[in-house]
Amino acid sequence: MKKHLLFVGAILSLSSSPVLAQNETLALDSIHGSEYFNSVTIGVRWAPDGSHFTHTVPNPDGGHDLVRVEAESGDSEVLVAGPSLTPEGQNFPLNIESYQISEDGKKILIFTNSVRVWRQNTLGEYFVWDFDDETLTKVSQEPDLQQFAKFSPDGNLVGFVRANNIFVVDLRSGIEHQITSDGSEEIINGTADWVYEEELGLRDGFRISPDGTKIAFWRFDQSIIPPFYLIDETTLYPELTPVRYPKAGTANSTVTVGVADIETAETAWVDYQTGSETYVAQMGFHSANEIWLTRLTRHQNRLDVMLADVGTGAARVIMTDSSDTWVQNESPTWIDGGERFLFRSERDGFNHLYVFRADGTLERQLTSGEWEVSGVAGVDDDRNRVYFTGTEQGPLGRQLYRVDFDGDDFRRVTEGAGTHNINLSPTFRYFVDSYSTINSPPMQVLREEDGDEVRVLAENERLRTRLSVLDIAAPEFVTVPAADGTDLNAWVIKPVNFDPERRYPLLMYVYGGPGSQTVRDSWGGSRYLWHQMLANEGYIIASVDNRGTGARGRDFKTMTYLNLGINESDDQISAARFLGDLPYVDETRMGIWGWSYGGYMSSLSLMRGPDVFKAAVAVAPVTDWRLYDTIYTERFMRTPQENASGYTRGAPQTYADSLRGNLLLVHGSGDDNVHYQNTLQLAQKLEEAGKEFDMRVYPNKTHSIAGGNTRTDLFTYMTGWLRDNLYRTEVPSNLTP
Repeated sequence: MKKHLLFVGAILSLSSSPVLAQNETLALDSIHGSEYFNSVTIGVRWAPDGSHFTHTVPNPDGGHDLVRVEAESGDSEVLVAGPSLTPEGQNFPLNIESYQISEDGKKILIFTNSVRVWRQNTLGEYFVWDFDDETLTKVSQEPDLQQFAKFSPDGNLVGFVRANNIFVVDLRSGIEHQITSDGSEEIINGTADWVYEEELGLRDGFRISPDGTKIAFWRFDQSIIPPFYLIDETTLYPELTPVRYPKAGTANSTVTVGVADIETAETAWVDYQTGSETYVAQMGFHSANEIWLTRLTRHQNRLDVMLADVGTGAARVIMTDSSDTWVQNESPTWIDGGERFLFRSERDGFNHLYVFRADGTLERQLTSGEWEVSGVAGVDDDRNRVYFTGTEQGPLGRQLYRVDFDGDDFRRVTEGAGTHNINLSPTFRYFVDSYSTINSPPMQVLREEDGDEVRVLAENERLRTRLSVLDIAAPEFVTVPAADGTDLNAWVIKPVNFDPERRYPLLMYVYGGPGSQTVRDSWGGSRYLWHQMLANEGYIIASVDNRGTGARGRDFKTMTYLNLGINESDDQISAARFLGDLPYVDETRMGIWGWSYGGYMSSLSLMRGPDVFKAAVAVAPVTDWRLYDTIYTERFMRTPQENASGYTRGAPQTYADSLRGNLLLVHGSGDDNVHYQNTLQLAQKLEEAGKEFDMRVYPNKTHSIAGGNTRTDLFTYMTGWLRDNLYRTEVPSNLTP
């Protein structure tokens, strides 16, 4: 008997109609347009004593309660009830989007009413709840919204950014003090420009000193960057939104780092060699008298760890990490009260931890082997021990490990397959282990320091019950050959009612960018469920991590240097040929799809492998690296002026006249990241070459192509398009000789 994939009581069966049946639309809406298959976890925020944590829960009378939970027993108490957090003059309580508890535990800083700034909601309102007085006070009385508010160490001050300037409020007097005054559309203080936010992860751009007397901050002068205009054409006359976006080979912002006295606002500027040819990627206080920062060259092949005097701005390099290709954007983790630091580096060919003295002298390599440290989870200075996640058990998962600063007592803490995300308590007695596998959604478990389970915090039982009634085939992890014969990691999903005597169309899912992975033993959410739906519609779904992807060492990752797209697409083509030779895969019906870098890869693979792929879906693709930003692109390609042939060789636009299969281009016209011009320019090249293709544009949607019914519409369209252009056996028009 043929099985079908069941969603919300709807049985999905394959129809020859190009219009999806109502039950299929319901299924897609359940996956992409609702919270029906969402996983749930608790947002644990540890108290300093390490035996308690807080989190928020909805209050039936409105707002959110802040709850304190005893870790061992699970006993809880409400610290402040949602209805209490109702501002004066307002008849409904605040929605707590995030919060910070002061170090003395007497106040909480609440972020609410946020709006999006590029990728994240970083602009909003802040309120302080005082536990002693049981009062709720708005941090700023000014109408403009604020960003990145934080307590001073003593809890008496709150610093924040407003309109690209830094301010401090004294909570005792309510007096607001302005630290910088030159903020404008061109000058940014205390936060970051577009490219730093997107590619270096810098959003919160100021730090308060340990003694609460100074603020260190980034200042960006982006006047040299011409605006790139996003165009809203849904109005009577188009509206333009300018974005200061530096494209590969053009000028960056001039960046300086200042240290301001909170009382006087007098600022010392750090002498680190300012300018647009250098990046200050990370920064923080090493002590009350010094800040540390990391300086990257524009080529990003050298990173310097520096210390600077907060009074004079005099700076010195204490350690350098360098490479023939590029180095990672890493920062020091200070230990022993700042006398030493940990640093993650690929200098031996794999990501590992090193211990340095504060003057930059290398003490020892702390971890080693043909596996990688993924990140530092915590440092226990009292026991001279670091906890970290890594791939010692294999690149598909992540486990928690610990090792002493002298390299002794290395051990794995977590057990079981999958990917473990760790939240350690400040005393390291407990940790929260949020783990999943590719076929099992996240489970959140409280564990003791040795890994023993204390209790389950979130089992996602409702989601597991909903998944249990679906016909889902567990993906198989396999290896396939790269173009040069290297074994590549892959997963394959077959229909539940798989018949080895039948020949199925193949759809490959790709991302493929430097250091990335799609082949992971971790829960894939809505995209995974869509792939399962397609499998039970009669496809085989596969994903392959090509050369250049992550967790397999520096040489594997950097072999695409100066040549993005070529080895990666060669590997996707090689993998497709290998899979197409399997007796149950129909080699005449093989397709590929991806988003962002994956859209770049799918379009490039289709055009460079015209005898292999018969269809491709490219969502928000880069089509020429000259159109993308400086920091990301130049890290891997250098500038177009230095590497013109590499840019041309790696551009899908170059291969427009090679298109033979069916191509669907999808883009949001409001994409501030991969600009819509990428798709438009490729479309122009295809039209000039006389090639047929399909195109779907989402007005004013960003790189995520989300909001309202958008995701359901997108995946409904892609499902029908794949049915018409891949599942069916007719030869596409572009294949006609």
